[in-house]
Amino acid sequence: MIIDSQVHIWPPDRPERPLGEAGLDRTPFSYHELVAAMDTAGVDRAILVPPSFDMDRNDYVTEAVQQHPERFAIMGRVHLKGCERNLLAGWKGQPGMLGVRLTFHRDADRPWIDDGTADWFWGEAEDDRIPVMVHAPERLAVVGEIARRHPALRIIVDHMGFARATMDDETIAGADRIVALARYPNVSVKVSALPCFSTAPYPFRNLREPLRRVIAAFGPERAFWGSDITRVPDSCSYRQTVTHFTEELDFLSADDLEWIMGRGLAECLGWR
Repeated sequence: MIIDSQVHIWPPDRPERPLGEAGLDRTPFSYHELVAAMDTAGVDRAILVPPSFDMDRNDYVTEAVQQHPERFAIMGRVHLKGCERNLLAGWKGQPGMLGVRLTFHRDADRPWIDDGTADWFWGEAEDDRIPVMVHAPERLAVVGEIARRHPALRIIVDHMGFARATMDDETIAGADRIVALARYPNVSVKVSALPCFSTAPYPFRNLREPLRRVIAAFGPERAFWGSDITRVPDSCSYRQTVTHFTEELDFLSADDLEWIMGRGLAECLGWR
C-alpha cells in the first residue's frame, strides 16, 4: 500500500481566486488527472490538501472523495481568523476528512503561529483528536513548543521542515533543524516534495544524507513519504518520486519502506 501524504488539486472555475502568484494563471490539476497519474505511478491512495491559493476551500477535495472514496482522504483547511470556536468538534464527520493542514510560510500568515492568531486552534485540535499537518519552515522551534504544550496533539511537519530556499548544500542544515523536533513523540515528519530541494538529476544523490538523518531520528514509523507532485520539477516523473525511495535508498529495509510509504501515515491519521 503506497499512500501519498500530500497532493494539491484544484479546479479551473474559481473567478474569485487572486491573480498572479496566488492563483488564476496556474494550470488546473483535477482529481480525474490525479487518479490517472496515481495508476501510472503505482500509488494506491493520496491525501488531498487544498492549495492555499484556493481561498481555504474544501469543497473540491470533498467532491473528489465522494467520487473516489477508496483512493482519497483529506487534510482540510480552516480559517484561523474570524472563525467560530468549537469549529473542530464535528470536523471528522465530513466525508473523507482526517485532519487539518495549516501553513505559516507567507508574509500574510507567517506571524499567525506565534502572534496569538492560532492559539485557539491547538487546544481544540488536541481535545477533538484532530491531527494537523503544519508547514512553518521558519518557525520550527515554535512548532516544538506547541508539541510540548499539547502532548496529545498529533503534529505532522511538512517537507522535512524545509523552506523553498533549502536547496542542495543547505539541506544538511535543514535536516538538523527538523531532527531537533524528533524528541517529541507526538511529532511526525513528511519526507515529501524532495525533488524540489535538489538541482541534481534523479535520483538526487545530494539528498541521501539529509534523508538518512531525518528518518534515523524520527524512525520509519514517523516519517511519511509524499510527492507534492504539482510542485515537482518537470524533469522528475510521479513514478520517480516513488522509486526514489523504493529503489534508490539502500539504507531502508523492506520493513522501513512499508512504514514510510504508507503504513505509518495510515496509522497516524486513522485511515483504515
